[in-house]
Amino acid sequence: MTEHDSLPVAVIGAGPVGLAAAAHLLERGLEPLVIEAGPTVGSAIKEWGHIRVFSTWKYNLDPAAVRLLERTGWEAPRPTALPYGHEIVTQYLEPLAATHDLEQRIHTGSKVIAVTRQGMDKGHSHGRDQTSFVLYVQHDDGHTAEVVARAVIDASGTWNTPAPLGSSGLSVPGENEARATETITGPLPDVTKGRFAGHRTLVIGSGHSAANMVLDLARLARTKPGTEVAWAIRASTPDRAYGGGNADELPARGQLGTRLRTAVETGGVQLLTSFNTRRIETTDSGAVVVHAADGRFIEVDHVIPATGFRPDLGILSELRLDLDPAVDAPKALGPLIDPDFHSCGTVPPHGARLLAHPEKDFYLAGMKSYGRAPTFLMATGYEQVRSIAAALAGDTAAADALELELPETGVCSTSLPAEGQDAADSCCGSPEPVPVTIGFATGLVHGRSAEPATP
Repeated sequence: MTEHDSLPVAVIGAGPVGLAAAAHLLERGLEPLVIEAGPTVGSAIKEWGHIRVFSTWKYNLDPAAVRLLERTGWEAPRPTALPYGHEIVTQYLEPLAATHDLEQRIHTGSKVIAVTRQGMDKGHSHGRDQTSFVLYVQHDDGHTAEVVARAVIDASGTWNTPAPLGSSGLSVPGENEARATETITGPLPDVTKGRFAGHRTLVIGSGHSAANMVLDLARLARTKPGTEVAWAIRASTPDRAYGGGNADELPARGQLGTRLRTAVETGGVQLLTSFNTRRIETTDSGAVVVHAADGRFIEVDHVIPATGFRPDLGILSELRLDLDPAVDAPKALGPLIDPDFHSCGTVPPHGARLLAHPEKDFYLAGMKSYGRAPTFLMATGYEQVRSIAAALAGDTAAADALELELPETGVCSTSLPAEGQDAADSCCGSPEPVPVTIGFATGLVHGRSAEPATP
């Protein structure tokens, strides 16, 4: 074994996919080093911990991670239950991070600010594939250190880089100022807490995150007088947001759309179509959102942005990436998940070969591998890192032979169903899963919904 081969595999991000990557690497005899910017594992999920996901525990647990946990006497959650985000952290990620195998291999409060090849910029080719990676890591105490690694798996997600409100892909005038004053909130705030009751809130976006926020606010309005809800979409009609109702392949998604339609048609929600945010003016009490060329506007107290996320690729500027020009996903994957051509459906498994870049032994995994596409299934991320770990260990056959049981459609986040219900007896019930067994294939379809990401 060379000195290079004895180096750890750096895993960026200690969310579900990052920790699953570490578990699979250990099973392959490789040394993982997990680097997490947040103060704890699952830091991003904690920010939407009040949201219940559509996928049951069965699809939110990675097999290699479960094998680590079972050695500690850990008791798995009921497989048919639908967890809240905070339960994914407390009942799964935190116990996993505390195992003897992982606890010393996870470094929190450590933000990766750049990744490159040791002693080589992007333009240097000779001997590149045999040269180690170096990660520049900024710690909470302010100092920056270098971490040398044989390979890198970037599973840092997209939560901290929400898309701007402007339809052109850029922030509109006044948007940054409104975010600084928190007139524009985070993407999935808990509307039951504090400032939303008795106020007028505008939700911008047409995806399932937007639907969740609109319905939660409408529910709040029924108990808190003076609470008003406005919902803005760029489309001229809400039909796509309403979905297929009873004909939807995912009953929970259909139910979400049906409730949304009812809320609008009964007057509980003000719907604004053909809405293109052009300017935001912060006022003493909230904001004026200008949304039309003729100057039409709406005055609100709060704005909830639900316009998606995008990956932070700045830290990878010295690596040779091959990305789809539309969605910033690995080039082979991009056309298969482009939201202009695919709605929320199922993602057959894909692995190292589809996710590879010209930069040997570097991989994007998890939600970040989907770039700007709004759909992602946590189980898909687990299969990604299982395959990547096999590829890094030199087991090409295992990396290419992808086997995964997936639900027929994608996963969406929601605040439904009622407390204590299983998926099987609630409006969030999923169709019976369809086993999928394939070798490496380029013909994939896609799915996930709400921006939380695993969900």
